[in-house]
Amino acid sequence: MTVSDWREVTVTRLGWEADGVVSLVFTPTDGAPLPEWGAGAHIDVRLPSGTVRQYSLCGEPGGPAYTIAVLREADGRGGSAEIHDTALIGRTLSIRGPRNHFPLESAAHHVLVAGGIGITPVLAMAREATARGDSWELHYGGRAVTTMAFVDQARALAESAGAPFRLKAGEQLDLPALVRDVPEGGAIHACGPPGMLAALREEIKRSRPSLPLYIEQFTSAGTGSEEPAVPTDGEAFEVELFRSGETVTVEPGTSILEAVRTLRPDVLSSCEEGFCGTCETKVLGGTPVHADSILSQKERAENTSMMICVGGCASQRLVLDL
Repeated sequence: MTVSDWREVTVTRLGWEADGVVSLVFTPTDGAPLPEWGAGAHIDVRLPSGTVRQYSLCGEPGGPAYTIAVLREADGRGGSAEIHDTALIGRTLSIRGPRNHFPLESAAHHVLVAGGIGITPVLAMAREATARGDSWELHYGGRAVTTMAFVDQARALAESAGAPFRLKAGEQLDLPALVRDVPEGGAIHACGPPGMLAALREEIKRSRPSLPLYIEQFTSAGTGSEEPAVPTDGEAFEVELFRSGETVTVEPGTSILEAVRTLRPDVLSSCEEGFCGTCETKVLGGTPVHADSILSQKERAENTSMMICVGGCASQRLVLDL
């Protein structure tokens, strides 16, 4: 089995982790072991309605089940509401993955920063750092303690590892102090709302531009538009679907995803803004133009995959593994 395969899992447990946050435990329906995963990994979940959404794994790596936690988003796109409002215990769902664009990178000291539901991958990172014997600390901010998931687990893990744990409920994390106090050789891994991540990037740019920062965000940073961010200039180019041998023309102002769906309407996507990774596709030929917020600079330079909902092309032809 590869990470691109869909497989069936059964929802065997559901628990309330905080106000508006529910956790789900998935066990393999066929009894075969689930793929191994590392901190920062996420899975695609196909909900009963057919909607596909992405959720970070936050349980114990190496265990027989997968655990996710879902915040009910009042202004979301419907996936979280479906999870919260549907009787899922005992239901069979399909999942794909895991995939990881947010691994725990090597560092002399890990500064882990979580905002709200961003605790899900960050808690897994704290567990992985502890298992490695690495030095780490955790900063966790939220609107109120009652809305913050896994506080007790995070505190207990920090105490057992002798790691500093700073909880900020109802107030902003002190980002200038946080950035200032990262020791030489340290790195920051952060996950949370776009505003927090933007402020953290700006503080690092202002005070310590060489400090390594690795981030993941669960929602778009916002462009003021509901339309996907697709290239609007340049010339038309061709996209070849390698597996079928079909070719489609992508006109200016049209996304590769939209063009491909004229031939392959089953191609999956979710955010269509370049931050979820659902439409990630292998590139077999041509020169892609990357416009997502997932791939690292190294991954972009390798040009082996792209997010076709927002990416473009700098060559006349692009060959995709579709």
